[in-house]
Amino acid sequence: MRHPSSHPYERLTPQHVLDALQSVGQRGDGRILQLNSYENRVFQVMLEDGSAVVAKFYRPARWSDAQILEEHRFALQLAEAEIPVIAPMLLQRDPDAPIDGLRCIGEPPTLALWADGDAAFRAAVYARRSGHGPELDDPQVLQWLGRFVGRLHAVGAAEPFAARRRIDAQTYGHRALQRLLDGEALPQQQAAPFESAARQALGAVERAYAAAGETATLRLHGDFHPGNILWRDEGPHIVDLDDCCSGPAVQDLWMLLSGSQASMRTQLVHVLEGYRAFMRFDGRELTLIEPLRTLRMLHHSAWLAERWSDPAFPAAFPWFGSEAYWSQQTQQLREQIEAMQGEPLSL
Repeated sequence: MRHPSSHPYERLTPQHVLDALQSVGQRGDGRILQLNSYENRVFQVMLEDGSAVVAKFYRPARWSDAQILEEHRFALQLAEAEIPVIAPMLLQRDPDAPIDGLRCIGEPPTLALWADGDAAFRAAVYARRSGHGPELDDPQVLQWLGRFVGRLHAVGAAEPFAARRRIDAQTYGHRALQRLLDGEALPQQQAAPFESAARQALGAVERAYAAAGETATLRLHGDFHPGNILWRDEGPHIVDLDDCCSGPAVQDLWMLLSGSQASMRTQLVHVLEGYRAFMRFDGRELTLIEPLRTLRMLHHSAWLAERWSDPAFPAAFPWFGSEAYWSQQTQQLREQIEAMQGEPLSL
């Protein structure tokens, strides 16, 4: 793979971060801590009044304004329903904004946007919250998480997304594969076996979706794995919905399960015990767990390839693009084909 070129994030200097916040009335005192985030750039900023906020700068050209505002609308609806999500703050342009042309958009306004040369920046501001990961070996925690997702889905089912993407074989599978084939990430010797395994796997995904039949599609968190869940004394909460999408309910449940089939079955019983207190669960969706895992694998590889121009990615994922990586991915896709041909998880 070619060495990454310059990236718009290089213009996001500490002063630029402070100027953006001051432009929406949040005056920092100069103390900035960059938080762990590969997709976006996220900073904890101490303000002059002694409080702190978290500023999220969206990756340029990833989402449209409409897609981000749908994310914000969903978060605000969840917060209004008293579901523990950290919703974006309402923003207002400061009359003395140091960034010319910065606008605040949304109803209510939650997104700041401005241009810097040929790059379009977008930012949102959140209250600072902390927490730790959930203890997934505790049945009560699994039930609690099930209730959390059930409440989230009850709000998600109230209206559809219009602009956010849908998780299915076409969007997360075929398009992801085509982006990989069109790019430079795949070594020549690994391209043919990987493509063959991926196309066979996607065929199995499509057959599984067809066998499941017509299932409900609703607004989802989209990436509800333990690393995206913060646990506090009062229970779980999430800090944003950057990957929210439309899809089947089980997408927000399967990443809570791990281990053997017997272990996952036991975990699922606890999760659904909580979930069903707020939402009906269609058991046919259990046949989609391995297909969704397969789509996540393909989507992840395409995500890494598309981000390679960002200097943070080669530093964090130095093994990506190697022959060993693609050989492993090919083998894992073959294993997924076998998993999708086997008996699905059942209750």
